[in-house]
Parts: sequence; C-alpha cells; structure tokens
Amino acid sequence: MSEPTQRLPVIERSGEDPDDRSAPTASHAAHPTLDGQKKPGRFWSARRIPAALAALVLLGAVGILLYDVASVRSGRPAMQWRRSLARELAERPLENTGVLVGAGIAAALGLWLLLLAVTPGLRGLLPMRPAHPDMRAGLHRDAAAMVLRDRAMEVSGVQSVRVRMKRSKADVRAVSHFRELDDVRADLDSALGDGIRGLGIDRDPKLVVRVARPGKKG
Repeated sequence: MSEPTQRLPVIERSGEDPDDRSAPTASHAAHPTLDGQKKPGRFWSARRIPAALAALVLLGAVGILLYDVASVRSGRPAMQWRRSLARELAERPLENTGVLVGAGIAAALGLWLLLLAVTPGLRGLLPMRPAHPDMRAGLHRDAAAMVLRDRAMEVSGVQSVRVRMKRSKADVRAVSHFRELDDVRADLDSALGDGIRGLGIDRDPKLVVRVARPGKKG
C-alpha cells in the first residue's frame, strides 16, 4: 500500500502573489549584501602631489621668513624683499589691480586645497560590493568599459563599439552594419545589462545605448 502524498511546504515572499508573472526575476533582484555591512563608499585619494607641493611652498616661505626675523634680531638689516613688501603693503590702496589679482590667486589656491581636502578623489575607481566585512575592492572604469565593450561586440550586427563608463552612467555608442537597429539595440540592452550586473560594482550605472549605421566613405 502506497503512502499518502503529502503537500510540500511553499515559501512565498511577503506581499507577492504567487501567480503574478510580473514579479521581478532573479536577474533584476537586489544585490545581496552582508548582514550589518554598510554601503561601501568611494575610495579616498592620498593627495600626495598637492600635499607635497603645498608643504614645500610653506616650508620654503616660513624658512626664509624665520631666517630674516632671526637676522633682524641679531642686529642685521632686514632683507630687501621684506622691506619692499612692507612698503608696498603700507602705500598701495586695497583697490589696486596688483593687490586684487594677488588676493584672487591666493583665494583660488585656498579653495582648491579645501576642495581637495573634502572630496574623496579617485573618480576612476568604482567601489565593488563587499564579499567580506574586512575586504574592500574596486574596479577601474577603463576595465569596466573594456568588459562591456567585449560583451557588446558579441552581439550580432555590431561592427564597432565605444563605451564611456562613468560613476552613474554607462554611455554606449555602437555601429551596426546589418540587422535592424531596433533589434540590435534590444540585444545590446540585454547583453550589457547582464554585463553590468556581472561587474559586481556597488551601484549599477544607468545604461544609455545608441546604435547608428556606419558613415559613408568619401
């Protein structure tokens, strides 16, 4: 005598209709994240060159000034450049062109240094989704663009592709020498969409695809 058939348990997502075919497929599901793992931020640049230049300029200026002050304290006259600078600052009015130009240059350099201090830099490095709490990874935009270009060249009808990878957008321009442009664009959307999800970057960029015919020679 055969055993009675038992109904197997079914796990359903909260708020989803099991018969609803419009539910997102696995390829469009949200990226898996580690429990308690914060969203990875951008990589911060060391800013070695601006910091070294600023340190050298300040070190040279402060060194010369301290040497001149010590020389004056020992009974020697001040350097000619300091006497001339003091005289010019005392005699020239604030609306003088030279004073305004110098102040503008100093303000621009200060704003540039502040901008470097508060921005992360390394715009060419895209943060990737963390696979381990103690590990961070990044992908260069040029490498990501090369991967997408290789995926696009596999699409039938594509003659050449140019990919510009940005932090929030992937701009793809393809040239198709046969097949309907709409069909080529649809295949590119599908292939490049899978390619972007396969890159493993934290935030998928917006995909913009343009397809055109090759230009006439001559």
